[in-house]
Amino acid sequence: MRHFLISTLLVMVSGLGALAQETGLVTLQTRQASQGWEAVGRLDIRGKGFCTAALIRDRLILTAAHCLYDADGNVLSADRFEFLAGLRDGRAQATRTVSRAIAHPDYNHRGDATDPAEVAMDIAVLELDRPIRTTRIRPYLIAQRPLTGDEVRVVSYGRGREDAPSLQEVCSVLGRQTGVIVMTCDVEYGSSGSPVFMVRDGEMRIASVVSAMAQVDGRKVSLGTSLAGPLNALLSHFAAMGPARPGGSQRLISIGERNDTGAKFVGTD
Repeated sequence: MRHFLISTLLVMVSGLGALAQETGLVTLQTRQASQGWEAVGRLDIRGKGFCTAALIRDRLILTAAHCLYDADGNVLSADRFEFLAGLRDGRAQATRTVSRAIAHPDYNHRGDATDPAEVAMDIAVLELDRPIRTTRIRPYLIAQRPLTGDEVRVVSYGRGREDAPSLQEVCSVLGRQTGVIVMTCDVEYGSSGSPVFMVRDGEMRIASVVSAMAQVDGRKVSLGTSLAGPLNALLSHFAAMGPARPGGSQRLISIGERNDTGAKFVGTD
């Protein structure tokens, strides 16, 4: 999870009226509390740390693109990742390794965390080694991009609460600009890739993916990616690449380099 100041987005949040009454983070400690959120999981990065991800197809998970890089800006091998769906108190509803991981083709991992253009493309899909097909774990559909003032909710893992998911039932969209969604959602290191949900047609759908923490005029906010166009482009790019190569260590993309990592590691911050 990246953390930075953004002054260029001030115009997005100035002059807003009253927003929704927000709720705090609640740890989903029981099976009943976790119902409906089992397709959100912790994405472990062997030897490094974790991000958060969510199932969008029976064999595809969605997360932040910067989670695919190490501290030196190198692409991580796919076999370094493991998805723990519905992880709670050391037990996952399903565990899968990853056969390949693909970032958005226009994502440029340069290290300029203040660049909205980078946040706007900060999504990736990871192909699991085998499908997750259970009645309890169902892939999420995608919602249209949220509007300023919309109520959203986020399910995430984070530093200090990495053993169970946490839900913020109500947070708000402060504004949008150049594909970046600015929200009041409470996120922490490790929350990169967390799905942001909206209710559409009576069901929870993913409306954004958490990219970073930020401060706007001294206020802590979270930044997410608008999924409508970028995700379609990413899935088309993924499909055009054909089957995964044996061994799960194929090169992912080769568009730019970066000097920092978005996966914030347990014990290092």
